[in-house]
Amino acid sequence: MKSGRLPVSLETVGRRCDGTVFSVLVQVDRILLPDGPADVVFYTDNADIKRKVKQTAEGLESGLGKIQRLLLDIASALGTALDIRDPYTAEHQKKVVRLARVIAEEMGLPKERIESIEIAGNLHDIGKIKVPIEILSKSGQLSDLEFEIIKTHCQVGYDIIKSIDFPWPVGEIILQHHERIDGSGYPRGLKRENILIEAQILAVADVVEAMSSHRPYRPSLGINAALEEIEKNRGILYEPEVVDVCLRLFREDRFSFN
Repeated sequence: MKSGRLPVSLETVGRRCDGTVFSVLVQVDRILLPDGPADVVFYTDNADIKRKVKQTAEGLESGLGKIQRLLLDIASALGTALDIRDPYTAEHQKKVVRLARVIAEEMGLPKERIESIEIAGNLHDIGKIKVPIEILSKSGQLSDLEFEIIKTHCQVGYDIIKSIDFPWPVGEIILQHHERIDGSGYPRGLKRENILIEAQILAVADVVEAMSSHRPYRPSLGINAALEEIEKNRGILYEPEVVDVCLRLFREDRFSFN
């Protein structure tokens, strides 16, 4: 080549002996020989390159799929550990996930974010594994100190999960699921713009399931009371869109915990 910067690449077409046409990648580079520099031209069947790229991509995708399944297995194992110690909390988590997933789907969240809600939801109370079982199963009203101990489960759950390299912000969702959009939640008192939408969805699902179910320290308050709670605090404690979707699901008989 007399001019231009090397190396250069371009796509063109070639013709086989049988007359068929195929895509060709032409690459031109300059090499140094004893007699001086020389331009060399490489011709490569472009279809072969694309085939190898596709095979490589499929191999990477398969590898990522295996890693993802391993992470899901880890999450499942942690959930099982909690189930053995505190069956009530484990069952609560499962119900919360069911509702949270349907809310997320109804809101049109992308698949990746729905997956993150499922994983975080199945582990959102994992931090209670560090709370004394006497507190978790106490039949009477919790004292202020006992409630403060319960509240540590968000941070403890985050600390358990943070070292696992999930492809989703699972640890942060767990940490935030008791935050409220007016900043009155815990543990960090975050406001709406700083709370992940996944955590806001879990927050609503968590409250609805908890209020409508039997707790060790009180009987079920009923689904109507739970829905009244989120409706009354729509835009105050809970994200309006999440509340609206949740109310619609129950009132149109499109979701039930039973």
